[in-house]
Parts: sequence; C-alpha cells; structure tokens
Amino acid sequence: MASVGDSDEIAGRPAWPVTGVCFAVAAVAEAVLRTGGSGVILSLAIAVDVCATLPLAAVREWGTTAAVTITIATAAACVLHEGFAVTGLAAFATVWVVLVRRRILRRRAERAALVASRRQFETTLLEHTARGERARIARELHDVVAHHISMISVQAETARLAVPGMPDEGAERLLAIGDTARTALTEMRRLLGVLREDAGPEPDRRPQPGLRQLLDLIDETRETGATGVRLIVRGDVAALDPGLELAAYRIVQEALTNARRHAPGAAVDVEIDYTPDALRISVRDNGPGPRAASAGAGGGSAGHGLLGMRERAAAAGGDLRAGPGPLSGFLVEAVFPLEEEP
Repeated sequence: MASVGDSDEIAGRPAWPVTGVCFAVAAVAEAVLRTGGSGVILSLAIAVDVCATLPLAAVREWGTTAAVTITIATAAACVLHEGFAVTGLAAFATVWVVLVRRRILRRRAERAALVASRRQFETTLLEHTARGERARIARELHDVVAHHISMISVQAETARLAVPGMPDEGAERLLAIGDTARTALTEMRRLLGVLREDAGPEPDRRPQPGLRQLLDLIDETRETGATGVRLIVRGDVAALDPGLELAAYRIVQEALTNARRHAPGAAVDVEIDYTPDALRISVRDNGPGPRAASAGAGGGSAGHGLLGMRERAAAAGGDLRAGPGPLSGFLVEAVFPLEEEP
C-alpha cells in the first residue's frame, strides 16, 4: 500500500485522499459488524475507527500528525473492540511504513548529495594544488633557464667583439643571437611576473639547490630530531642538468618531510644512484606504512605532497612511484633518464 501510494504521489495523482476514504469506509463497516449495528457503542466505535483510518488522506502534507493520530486512535479502537481493530492496525502499519520509507529516502539523497559535493571539492582542490605546484616549479626553473639564456647572450656578444677580422655577416648573426636571447629573457620575466601574481608571495632569491646541497638538507633534517636519516650515494658522481638536480632535490625534500610527519622517529634512507643512463633516487623509511599514515593525516596532505613530487618528476622528464616498502614503511622512487653526451 505504501509503495503504491508513493508512486501515485510521484505521478501527481491524489492517491492518499482516496486511500484514506477507502480505509475509513472499511473501518465503518468493521465497527458495524463488531458492535451489532445499533446503540451508543456503535457511534463511538465508528468515531474511533474513522479517527484511526481517515488521517491517511493527509499523510502527504501532515505525515507526522497523521501517524500520531492514527496510533492513538488505533490503540483506543483495540480497547473498544476488546481485540484487534483490523482496519485501524492496517492504517497504523501503512502510515509508519510510509514515514520510515520517506526518512530513508531523504537520508540517502542527503548522503548522495554530500558525497557528490565532497568529490567535487576534492577534485577542485587537487586541480588548484596541481596548478600551484606547476607555478612554483616554473618559478624555480626560471632561474636555471635564465642563467643559460644569459650565457648565450654574453657569449654571443663577447664573440662578436673579441674575434678580430670577423665578417660583417657573422657579426650580424652574433648580434641577432644576442638580441634574441635578451628578448627571451624579457618574455620569461613577464611570465614569471604572472606566475608570482597567480601562485603567491615573492620567491626566495637564493640560488636554486641541487644534489650537492643534499648533505645540508640531511643535516637540517637531523637537527629537527630525525637522527636516523642516512644518505647513500652509488655510482660516479657527476654534475647533471640544473633543472633535473633541482627536481631531484625537491623530491627528496618533500619525501623527508612526509616521513617526518607520518613516521616520526623512523629511520630513513636516502639513496642516490648514478648510472650511465639514469639517475635513480629512493627515500625509504621503516615506519608504519601508508595505511597508518593516511589514517593519521586524513590522506589530504600526503596526497598533495605526492602530487607535487609527481609534477616535479614529470617536469624533468622522469617518473615517480610511491607506495609501501618491500617489508614495511613507505618508499618513494624516482627515475630520471640521462641524455647521452654526443
């Protein structure tokens, strides 16, 4: 009865008024049969039975009031009839089934809306985080690229002025190279100005760090209380592309920060492996692992840190993997392919 009434209600037909009247008619018939059809008891029984059934007609607008009225009147009808009031009990069951069903559907709708809103918020937050991280990476790489372009401009100008007997065409070419380099620097400064406005405060003017500054980073980490941090270097140490070294340094820095936040007191090994074809970096701790870390931090900050590391690795042409360690703890691995020198 409840499901039929709800479907009719959705379709726009006046199902509940008709249902209430039908129940009331059945209740009157039951009262006549059970009281013998005469006397004061009949009038009282009809009144009570009608009160126990007719409020179903208003269940759409006044669900709680109708349920309370039917409940009280049904109890009175059972006392009056000295037994079960069949029609009243049917109305009682119907009205409460309808109310419970409505409550369940309302809660499901609210839960679905909450989940959708949360997913949209998380998606928007991740998008903004990725944009901000890319802007910070671009600001840091600006100094590296600007240095190379400045060297191009200076060397072109020096060659034009220092080489005696240079043909006019060669001097014009070198002059054009210098002008192009200076124009590129100007455009990069404009881009950097946009990134500063879009991504936050003025960046640090110190030289960008590289792999040679990892010892200082390890020492700073130890000074914060993480005494179990080790730096392990394998292979032939060589100077690499400044942008690649910057990305590797920032990945190690973020991985150490995550280890200190999610596995305080755990031992951490930072491994740098120089191979002929790639630079391999791994940061591994012996803490509780990703499950405990995500439970303790809610998964938000750790997820944003990993997103930033992946963005940095991709910007330098590398690949990054993060997850549980072989035995325990958390492992961050990054691989940066190295271009072969001609």
